Amino acid sequence: MPDALGTSPTTAPLRILGMDPGLNHTGWAVVEASGGTERFVACGVIDVPDGELAFRLGVITSRLTELIETHRPTVCSAERVFVNINPQSTLRLGQARGAALVAAALKGLRVEEFTPSEIKQAVTGSGKADKAQIQQMMALLFGLETLPRTDAADALACALCCSHTLKLRALERSGATARTYATARRGASSRGARAAWTQLLQKGTRS
Repeated sequence: MPDALGTSPTTAPLRILGMDPGLNHTGWAVVEASGGTERFVACGVIDVPDGELAFRLGVITSRLTELIETHRPTVCSAERVFVNINPQSTLRLGQARGAALVAAALKGLRVEEFTPSEIKQAVTGSGKADKAQIQQMMALLFGLETLPRTDAADALACALCCSHTLKLRALERSGATARTYATARRGASSRGARAAWTQLLQKGTRS
């Protein structure tokens, strides 16, 4: 029988590649979702070497393509580009993001896109967290022994947001009742985040 999130014990786990593109550092993370839970697979950061723009974009595409071949994700996820105060920064981010999308396209993978607020809402329950808090949150939620680098943590958060979103879509397709849908939505977006926030607050009190 499918669980409250619309998955079945016989359904193959969903592998999600979260991407946090940047021209200097591109974060990536792989999460496996099955039976209403998420499992950490791997994460890291592509440190892009100096060089001509085309070369650096090529590095992002080729390295992400290699990661896709290694981890075989079902779907990719990335943050939507927002307009920065500095137009040059927005342009550079857009170029790096384009290189990441090309890697996914070359392997025939769709890319789910989310705003920064949607990602924060999914992993903190409030949408208000800085990068250091996201790092700690990801370490707590996935039981990591060390904090992931900020770019990798952002990619993990993006993958987690994608997992929650796809679960909710599955519920909608299955015709779940409004009550079941609301319960699953709260659980998917907030249950683990609330527990992790509690640990963070307790840690801050003790320090």
